[in-house]
Amino acid sequence: MSDDLVKELKERITKTLEDLKRELTKVRTGRANTAILDNVRVDYYGTPTPLSGVASVSAPEPRLIIIKPWEKSVLKDIEKALREANLGINPMNDGEMIRLPFPPLTEERRKEIAKQVKTKGEDHKVAIRNIRRDTNEVLKTQLKDKKITEDDQKRITEKVQKETDDGVKQVDSIVQAKEKEVMSV
Repeated sequence: MSDDLVKELKERITKTLEDLKRELTKVRTGRANTAILDNVRVDYYGTPTPLSGVASVSAPEPRLIIIKPWEKSVLKDIEKALREANLGINPMNDGEMIRLPFPPLTEERRKEIAKQVKTKGEDHKVAIRNIRRDTNEVLKTQLKDKKITEDDQKRITEKVQKETDDGVKQVDSIVQAKEKEVMSV
């Protein structure tokens, strides 16, 4: 019963780590990454549609994203959606496709982005610690209800702490790698 708690804890920590990775793919690093366009919605015949649903999106060069709409009539709507998305990148429409050139980041902007990355990491560490707290509360309840012994509680609490520490270490390494990427581009 209680080993299921540890298994559930591991799954929740894994989900938290995946969420962190997903959020960090959207952080602009000065290198073209099509993931920053994942949340862009285009008004396609009155329906908000993901950009990938109306155009092909590619990054042929490290500092350029190209968006080729499947219908030329959507070009203006895509351009409007990109401007409204506030990406900090000026879309260039040539009548056939839209180019998104990524300007090199200034040192100040790099530090600002690195700070954002650290903040996201801290938020995810707090989430992992909250998962640990929830699991420990369940253990205390089980002990009080005499579903587990004190020895079992102590053993499982140690496992929970080990998993939590591992999760926090993984957050640190993910954040470190992203900071390195931001500062070296």
